[in-house]
Amino acid sequence: MWRQIRPWLDPTQWISPTSLHQQGILGMNKRNVAYVARYNPRDRYPLVDDKLQTKLVAEKAGVPAPALLTQIRTQHEIEAIEPVLQDYDEFVIKPAQGSGGKGILVITGREDNRLIKSSGARITTTDVKRHLSNILSGLYSLGGKPDVAIVETLIHVDPVFAELSYEGVPDIRLIVFKGFPVMGMLRLATHASDGKANLHQGAVGVGLDIGTGQGIKAVQYNRPIDHHPDTGAHFTEIQVPHWRRLLTLAARCYDVTQLGYLGADLVLDADHGPMLLELNARPGLTIQIANVQGMLPRLRHLEQIDNRYMSVEQRVDYAIQHFAHELMASRIKAATAITQSTRQGSDRYNPV
Repeated sequence: MWRQIRPWLDPTQWISPTSLHQQGILGMNKRNVAYVARYNPRDRYPLVDDKLQTKLVAEKAGVPAPALLTQIRTQHEIEAIEPVLQDYDEFVIKPAQGSGGKGILVITGREDNRLIKSSGARITTTDVKRHLSNILSGLYSLGGKPDVAIVETLIHVDPVFAELSYEGVPDIRLIVFKGFPVMGMLRLATHASDGKANLHQGAVGVGLDIGTGQGIKAVQYNRPIDHHPDTGAHFTEIQVPHWRRLLTLAARCYDVTQLGYLGADLVLDADHGPMLLELNARPGLTIQIANVQGMLPRLRHLEQIDNRYMSVEQRVDYAIQHFAHELMASRIKAATAITQSTRQGSDRYNPV
C-alpha cells in the first residue's frame, strides 16, 4: 500500500485524478455529492454547524463534553459579563458558528487583575469584552452572520500528550460513516499554527490505526514528517490511550445527529477522559494522507452493510475488525489468536 500511495504524498509530483481514484482516494467533489449530500439530511446541519446546538444536544444525550458556563447573545449581556467570569480562573470563549479555530480565546489563569491567555500574554476584561463584541458582530462566523458567544470550561490535556503538542490542546478527528468509525487522525498544535490544532494553519496531523490507536504517519502542510517541528517528539511512538472509548464516543455521535457522514473532534481530558469537542458535516480529506490510505474502499464497503439493528458497540467492533491498518493488522490477528487460545485452554479446565 505504501508503494502504491506514496506518489500522492509528494506535492511536487502530479498524479492524475484517475490514478488517485484507482487508489481509493476520496476527493472533494466525490465527498460532497456521494456522501455529504446523500447521507446528511439538510435539516440536521444546524446540529453541527452551530457549536451551541451541538453542545446542547450532546448534553441531552449524555455525551461527555466541556461544560457550558454561559452564552452571550446581546451587547447588553457583554457589559454584564465581568461578575459572571469573576468566578472562573480558566475558561474558553468561542463563536458558535466559527470555523478553523478562528475566534477562540483560551484563558488559563489570572494575575494582577489580568487574564492569562494560553500563549502567556496578559489581557484585560476590556479586551475580553471587545472580543465578545467581535463574535456577536459575525467577525468569525461563516458568511459574517451575527453570532452567539459560548463560554465553556477549559480542557486539561491528558499528560500523555504533554511532549507531543506545542501549547494548544491536541484533538482526535474521527470520520464516522453510517455510525462506523472509518479513519482517525491526531491533530497536534505547532508554533506555526499559533497553538491551534488546525491543519490549514500548520498543525501536524498523525494518522491513527482504527484497530489500535497507534500512530501511522504524520503530515504538516500535506508533506510527510517524522517528528514534531517544535517539541521534537517522534510520531511513530504515539499510542492514543482510551482508544475504544474514543471510537465508541464518535460512533454515538451518529445516533445523536443522524448524520451519515461526519467528522467527530474529540479530546482527552486529564480528569474526565474522552470528551466531544465539536462535529463537522463536511470533514476535510487530509486524513487520508496521514493514514497512507484512501477512504473510498472503506466507505463503499460500509454502503453494503445494513446497520439498522447494530448497536454502537457492534459497529465499533466491526470497524476495528475490518479497518485496522495493514501495518497493524498482523498484530491484531496475533493478539486475537492468543486470546482465543487462552480461552480454549481455560474452557478445557472449566467445562460448562
